[in-house]
Amino acid sequence: MSVDSGAAASSPLPTLAYKGGGGSVRHRGLVIAAVGVVWVGATIAGGVAGLFQAFGPAPLGRDIELSAVVLDREGKLLRPYTTREGRWRLPASPAQVDPRYLDMLLAYEDRRFWYHPGVDPLALGRAALQFITHGRIVSGGSTLTMQVARLIEPRPTRSLHVKLREAVRALQMERMLNKDEILRLYLTLAPFGGNLEGVRAASLAYFGKEPRRLTLGEAALLVALPQSPELRRPDRSPSIAKRARDRVLDRVAGRGLFSDAELARARQEPVPTSRKPMPLLAPHAADDAMADAPKERVHQLTIDGELQKSLEALARDRAKSLGPDMSVAIVVVDNGSGEVLARVASPDYFDLRRAGQVDLTHAVRSPGSALKPFIYGLGFEDGLIHPETLIEDRPIRYGSYAPKNFDLTFQGTVTVKRALQLSLNVPAVAVLEEVGPSRLLARLTQAGASLVLPKSEAPGLALGLGGIGVRLADLTMLYAGLARQGTVAPLVERLDAAPSPAKRLLEPVAAWYVAKVLLGTPPPENAAGGRIAFKTGTSYGYRDAWALGFDGKRTIGVWVGRPDGVPVTGLVGRVAAAPILFDAFGRMPQPLEPLPPQPKGALIATTAKLPPPLQRFSPHTVMGAATTPLHIVFPPDGASLELSPHQGDAADPVPIKVAGGTPPLTVLLDGMPLDTTRGARTLFFAPEGPGFVRLTVTDATGAADSVLVRLQ
Repeated sequence: MSVDSGAAASSPLPTLAYKGGGGSVRHRGLVIAAVGVVWVGATIAGGVAGLFQAFGPAPLGRDIELSAVVLDREGKLLRPYTTREGRWRLPASPAQVDPRYLDMLLAYEDRRFWYHPGVDPLALGRAALQFITHGRIVSGGSTLTMQVARLIEPRPTRSLHVKLREAVRALQMERMLNKDEILRLYLTLAPFGGNLEGVRAASLAYFGKEPRRLTLGEAALLVALPQSPELRRPDRSPSIAKRARDRVLDRVAGRGLFSDAELARARQEPVPTSRKPMPLLAPHAADDAMADAPKERVHQLTIDGELQKSLEALARDRAKSLGPDMSVAIVVVDNGSGEVLARVASPDYFDLRRAGQVDLTHAVRSPGSALKPFIYGLGFEDGLIHPETLIEDRPIRYGSYAPKNFDLTFQGTVTVKRALQLSLNVPAVAVLEEVGPSRLLARLTQAGASLVLPKSEAPGLALGLGGIGVRLADLTMLYAGLARQGTVAPLVERLDAAPSPAKRLLEPVAAWYVAKVLLGTPPPENAAGGRIAFKTGTSYGYRDAWALGFDGKRTIGVWVGRPDGVPVTGLVGRVAAAPILFDAFGRMPQPLEPLPPQPKGALIATTAKLPPPLQRFSPHTVMGAATTPLHIVFPPDGASLELSPHQGDAADPVPIKVAGGTPPLTVLLDGMPLDTTRGARTLFFAPEGPGFVRLTVTDATGAADSVLVRLQ
């Protein structure tokens, strides 16, 4: 049905030029006579224009406080908040409600809504004649616009003066607003009992759903309630609410809007007898959005509402099976954009025993072995190791520190790949000793993670086994950097947030090596392997269990433990967290995607085919003894070298000067070995062209030095 709202708004005077409603000329004359008192009174006071001036400008509801709402990436409601007065007043538009509800509302309340100028003389005349005939008010004759005026500007009493004021306000509003805007105000402000205002709040509270799809009985109930919202509240007086609903169905029965069978089924529908809780998805993320922008009424997040709902159910189920004090947190990140697709910060927001309102995705906890991939990544980057490099897993001591494996056994000689997949502690500490704990901490911090050392402690070798604090959100972000081949996209939760530049974590080849190794990690029981690159972690004392994994599109981080940090006997990442990780991937809306392809410079070889220094890891620091350190004298790290053109497009070779170390020396250019003269301390390489190159030199003991140089 269309409406010529411009015609209605062009004149301050009411008109009888309707597009529908009809009636004989004699009938219209009777109606005009019936309402003559009202219009004569208006004329005596100076006409409608004089009333406009007497009552002042009409309030249009633009200063009414609405409930703040937090929406998901598709615009669906995650969580609403009450107004400062404690009211649920959710904004609603005609497009957000069931068309059948609108048809029934207009048929019952204001049949000529689309045609009258705010006041319906026919309805007023009918109301006057009924009053004269019955000696009491049978129908009020108010249009929806007049009801909106009453809702915006409520009056404590009902009188002829108040009614006249509502009529004038309605005429004013029709001059300032179109019909859709007026209908939007009614749908937002109509009372439905208690602290419910607006059709969305009522539908969510009584039916547990948005009003986009309503049964005929539900629509009729929502039409009936605003007439007497407290008396007809279905949660207090369901029988009265049912009778009011049925009267609406009886009134519209003869209008031809619905079939007799539909109306009969609607009368058989039960009336709700209690209120349902308002939506509460991603409550911690919603709280954060409100805290960041408290004056905004609409917050749209990057979270996928359906995925969030599914993972919240997963967290609740797993927390219950783990025990009454256990909690679960899950973060899902889009690798490409850094957008947070789901954030389950606790299994139950209102569970006091589990400290449900504590955000465990941002709590600082010990990561256990979950930092080991970054230790090996730096080793790959520096040319110290390759996934097929042999490394020793034997008892060793660094001063007073003697690392042990989780199962208190040793595997002997294994490949680096196997050491990482089995999460062996001794090899990881040996590599960390070479790359340096401070460098690892600096690199992770540079990539955007906030790591917290114990008070008054400097970075040490224990850092690699969990001797530091990290947040689940940050650790998930770092693992997404591995999936992105070495660059980290800062996490984003607001859909309108400006993109931030990516930060460097590892070089592409090193990150690819790590991802390829983690893809072969043995899966948990009853899970398929080789599809997700993942790593688990267990903190000292069985306080925290971790599992973090990624495919080519998404990264998921899982934390399990007690919010109060109390140890839990037998709490192990592989047993407690890894199954949740695999179940979470199984609930993704899209299938798993393969990891990015092999980057340029990656070396695929068996141990025997590796350059000699890479065949076996030989740390230069063992039991406190050290050789003379290997050092690249030229070019220095971070230098920019200008290429000299020579013979057409070719450029002069670039020198590399090396000091220290034990010959023979091996030079790696972006991870690929160069031909060198045995024992030479000054080496040369021919650049392919401008750009960044990584130069790494290793000696016979496995010691290495590496620089990043820009050629221009």
